[in-house]
Amino acid sequence: MKKILTSIVVASSFVVAASAMANTAKSLKQAEKAAHTRQAVFGLLGTNMGPLGAMAKGKMPFDAKAVEKHALRINQLSLMIADYMSTNTSGFKVKTEASNDVWTKPELFEKRTEALVSASADLLKVAKLGNESATKKAIGEVGKSCGGCHDDFKVD
Repeated sequence: MKKILTSIVVASSFVVAASAMANTAKSLKQAEKAAHTRQAVFGLLGTNMGPLGAMAKGKMPFDAKAVEKHALRINQLSLMIADYMSTNTSGFKVKTEASNDVWTKPELFEKRTEALVSASADLLKVAKLGNESATKKAIGEVGKSCGGCHDDFKVD
């Protein structure tokens, strides 16, 4: 019984993952809307990461409450990435910095997204403790996860 239940759970997760990445834009209007929405999510990620990076580099005074606020937002936004990247817009000429590899290498994109989810959750936990040194290290891990995804999936 346990093997059957495990098999059902694994099969279900594959179906969910496949359906999340299976959407292809059917029109230019849909592709533009999808690109606009995902750009908004990434813009919000950037505006929340900016102050954290500045604090980690000593360019801005460390503020534990601000770190906690930005960490929470980044974590929440990271959980939205898969949903808002699920529409493949590569068949249309839309203004985007997303590489087509997002849709041709979904396993790697999922791995990168999960890294941000994990790093931002860790940052949120550490931020609540108020330890400046540990928090700056956790900010660096979030930055690394962002950079890894940019390296693989962002067209400059």
